Amino acid sequence: MFTGIIEELGEVVSIEEIGDSSRIRLRGPVVCTGARHGDSIAVNGVCLTVVDGPEELAAGTGEFSADVMAETLHRSSLGELAPGSRVNLERAMALGARLGGHLVQGHVDATGRLLSREPGERDAAGELRWEVLRFSLPEPISRYLVEKGSITVDGVSLTVVEAARDSFTVSLIPATLALTTLGAKAVGESVNLEVDVLAKYVERLLESRTLPNLPNLPDLPHPAATAGPATASGRSGASDLSTPSGLPVDGTPGESQ
Repeated sequence: MFTGIIEELGEVVSIEEIGDSSRIRLRGPVVCTGARHGDSIAVNGVCLTVVDGPEELAAGTGEFSADVMAETLHRSSLGELAPGSRVNLERAMALGARLGGHLVQGHVDATGRLLSREPGERDAAGELRWEVLRFSLPEPISRYLVEKGSITVDGVSLTVVEAARDSFTVSLIPATLALTTLGAKAVGESVNLEVDVLAKYVERLLESRTLPNLPNLPDLPHPAATAGPATASGRSGASDLSTPSGLPVDGTPGESQ
């Protein structure tokens, strides 16, 4: 799992075609720090596995390799990468770390294209304070987007500003424009899209509004129907299911009887 908070802008070093798959070598000194064989690193929002051995990773080149199968190349924009391409990189999140973005799986749902860039206001020094980007939205995933909801674009966790039927907009602050590939993305270029997985689970649960059939179970009598005769203290002689033995009714610790 990832958070959608990009750690660094990496670069494609080389691409080796192996049949209908590819082995991509990428440069990313930050994400390579402490990396081990089998670790997961998101590349433009696609979860890839580090395939280098310990000796290669220990060489300190700040580079790693990952195999990309044909399915991933066809269903994401990784097939459009070339040596020198800049990519967003993020290591898998650590359990217990702060979740700065939202839960991101690194499983691309569809690709979209940048339709337009609209500059926002500028500060006193003339620096751009934000920019509104509009992306195309494939019909199969449009139902998962809501205004102010989350979406991952090329691995970047973003908040949806406007959710139309065939497109959506996001507003990017200067930090996002400078530290991710979205700052230099040209109109017409493709991006990887991943919707919020929570929306998928909710949809699946709502597909069936009835409880599943459960095996026949014997009817259990109500506790009151099996209560024994009252004792001098006024309490039933049957075990009190609401309070553990040895505890007073108010639930505070008491002396053993």
